[in-house]
Amino acid sequence: MKISVLGAGAWGTALAVNAAARHEVTLWARDPAQARAIDAARENARYLPGIVLPAALAIDAGDPAVLAAGADLVIVATPMAALRDMLTVLSLNASPLAWLCKGVEPAQGNGGAVGLLAHEVHRQVASGIMAGVLSGPSFALEVAQGRPTALVAASDHAALRYALVEAFHGPNLRVYANDDIVGVEVGGAVKNVLAIATGLCDGLALGLNARAALITRGLAEMTRFGLALGARADTFMGLSGLGDLVLTATGDLSRNRRIGLLLAQGRTLAQAVASLGHVAEGVYCARTVVQRARHLGIEMPIAEGVVALLDGAVQPAEAVAGLMGREPGVERA
Repeated sequence: MKISVLGAGAWGTALAVNAAARHEVTLWARDPAQARAIDAARENARYLPGIVLPAALAIDAGDPAVLAAGADLVIVATPMAALRDMLTVLSLNASPLAWLCKGVEPAQGNGGAVGLLAHEVHRQVASGIMAGVLSGPSFALEVAQGRPTALVAASDHAALRYALVEAFHGPNLRVYANDDIVGVEVGGAVKNVLAIATGLCDGLALGLNARAALITRGLAEMTRFGLALGARADTFMGLSGLGDLVLTATGDLSRNRRIGLLLAQGRTLAQAVASLGHVAEGVYCARTVVQRARHLGIEMPIAEGVVALLDGAVQPAEAVAGLMGREPGVERA
C-alpha cells in the first residue's frame, strides 16, 4: 500500500515510522527546511528525538495535493486548527483519507454558531472524499518505539475502516474497526479537556480518590455530550472513550495533563503552553466543547470549570471548590 502522511509532528511521524516497515510511506512536512533536516539526520529531532527513521521512509515538502493524489491512503496529521485548510487543499483528490486530530473547530473558523467535529468539517469542504478518523489511547513516542498499542479506525465507510486496519495493524499495533465516528471523535476531543482537570487535581495533591472521581464523572460528561450528538453509549466504554481518557488523564507523556499540573503550580496559561513546545488540543477546544454543550442543553460542570480556569476567571483551588460545592445528585450518565 502507498501511504502519504501529511504532517510531520510527533503523531504523524510515529505512524509513518510504524507503517514504513510494511508499506511505501511518504512523510510530508509543511516547512521545507524541516523536511531537509529530518531527511539528513533521519530523525525528527523537534518532535520525536532519539527515534531513528527507517531508511525506506521518504520525506517530502512538496505539494500535498500531489502526494495525496498518488497515494492509496492519506493520513492527515495536522492539528485540528489546520484540518479545514488541509481538507480544502485535498478536496479534489479521490484518495481515501483519515485524520488524526482530536478536538473541535472553533465556531469562528467555520462561520457557524457552534464549533464542529472533524467529520463535520469534512462534510463542509471535502464531502466527496471517503474519510474517517484514526484515534485511541496512544502516545506518539511509545508507538514509534514499537510498544504495544491499540487504536480505533472509525468511518461510515467499511472500505476505509479496513484500509486503515490493513495499513497499521501489526505485531505491536492493534487496530479495531468502528462505525461510530461521532463517538470516537467526541471521546478524542473531550478527554483532552478532562485531562487538564485531572492534571490540576494531581498538581494540587488532592489524592487518588479525587482523581478517580474526576475521571469517572468526566466520562459521564463525555457520554452525555456524545449521546446528544448521535453517538452510541458503548463507544465511550471502549478505546476511544474510557481508554483514551485514562491514558491522557494519568500518563506522564500527556501534554494536556501537563497543562493542569503547571496551572496548579501557579504558572499562567501562556507560560504553561509555551513550556510544552507542542500543541495541547484541550486548551484550544475546551471553550468550544462547552459552547456546543450549552447549545445542546448538556450539563458539563468539569469542562465548565476547566474553561473558567483557562480564562482566568477562577484560581485552581476555586475551580475544585466549585465542583465539590455543587448540590448532591443521583449518579447517572
